[in-house]
Amino acid sequence: MTNSIESLKASIINPQRRDLSESFLRAVNLVRVLRSECPWDRKQTRKSLAHLLLEESYELVHAIDEGDESELKKELGDLFLHICFQAVLAEESGSFGFDEVFNTLCEKLISRHPHVFGETVAETEQAVLKNWETLKMKEGRKSLLDGVPKAMSELLRAYRVQKKVAGVGFDWKTGDEVLDKLAEEIAELNDASTKEEREDEFGDLLFTIVNYSRFIGVNPEDSLRKATGKFMSRFAAMEREVQASGRPWQEYSPEDLDVLWNKAKSDHR
Repeated sequence: MTNSIESLKASIINPQRRDLSESFLRAVNLVRVLRSECPWDRKQTRKSLAHLLLEESYELVHAIDEGDESELKKELGDLFLHICFQAVLAEESGSFGFDEVFNTLCEKLISRHPHVFGETVAETEQAVLKNWETLKMKEGRKSLLDGVPKAMSELLRAYRVQKKVAGVGFDWKTGDEVLDKLAEEIAELNDASTKEEREDEFGDLLFTIVNYSRFIGVNPEDSLRKATGKFMSRFAAMEREVQASGRPWQEYSPEDLDVLWNKAKSDHR
């Protein structure tokens, strides 16, 4: 075993130029060596790494949003590291190997694209999505909503659920109907008298807002992420103004802060 690990280490460290398959195997073998040689890596389990997998996914999305190609390359690598880790853990337990991961992926995609690999006709995106959900049900799912991950952000989870049920026709007819429902939910929230009622009605309001996002072609998760980033950028501009003034925040009146905010909005649209 020691000789095998040493030979793997030598192949990983060797800086020679590699083709795609060699580069892939280098990354996988690197994880195998870490599992054998590093105390921290040896200790990890599927569950202990799960939250890091989510964090790396968010960092990858951030790099995409920023349009930073250098960071994108790094974050893709970090995410792939965690994919390798999960596959190597499965390999160690005898559950499955990397080849089974990729073969299962290919078979699934071939099966779900009969309009590409078969005789089915699907000339629009809507037709493709409808076929996709029908095929998933034929694969043994008991409910259309099976497979919606609980680990998703709730905003994105609501969006996914709504898109799935809309695919079988359970949906509003127009965006105006959703806006009417939105006004109704706001009124119900205003009428709520207990914390529990407010929580329920606020949830209904958010769910309806997500519904409306579909009708205007907006992903709510992307939209909120951009809005939060925009707010942070503008507030950072306010902070710079306050720091440059030498005055503490406490000396600024609400009117003063409004002036700073409006200036930040004007400068950072």
